[in-house]
Amino acid sequence: MSQLTFDSFTKKIYIKSTIEKLYWCWGTEAGICSWFLRSAVYTSANGEQRNPEEHIQAGDSYTWMWHNWDGEEKGTVLKANGSDSMEISFADSKVSVTLEQHETAVLVSLKQHQIPTDETSKLNIHHGCSNGWTFWLANLKAYLEHGILLNETEFDLRNIPLSGYEFVNM
Repeated sequence: MSQLTFDSFTKKIYIKSTIEKLYWCWGTEAGICSWFLRSAVYTSANGEQRNPEEHIQAGDSYTWMWHNWDGEEKGTVLKANGSDSMEISFADSKVSVTLEQHETAVLVSLKQHQIPTDETSKLNIHHGCSNGWTFWLANLKAYLEHGILLNETEFDLRNIPLSGYEFVNM
């Protein structure tokens, strides 16, 4: 077993779906907004905005916006093979997603790595993102296997100071 550290973490989940559908969920604007984000914009390296159904590509930049959070995350697509893996810059670190077929389900593996290890990053990135990705992967499973979303879109949580740390379905 690998030793746990503050500079990376891995989250895994089996989802009964196809690799193609899961890649669409991660690798297109339409897909990632279906279960995860309020909005996403992907821009190609030559400055053209990608079509919502078009796969992201290495060199693209992105802007993500969530429900119940006024901030946005901007980053770069570092790798995207069009089928079963991608990597992005995210929150002063990197996030890689790989998809692997296993009998009747796909193993989704998310690794956030190269996380700074100062105290603020340990709390906000390692702890915050680790908790966040745990929920969002469960949300993706609920969406694809049962057609439901678990994230909060009805109640506005933005004015609750610690909502991002206290609400499990942020």
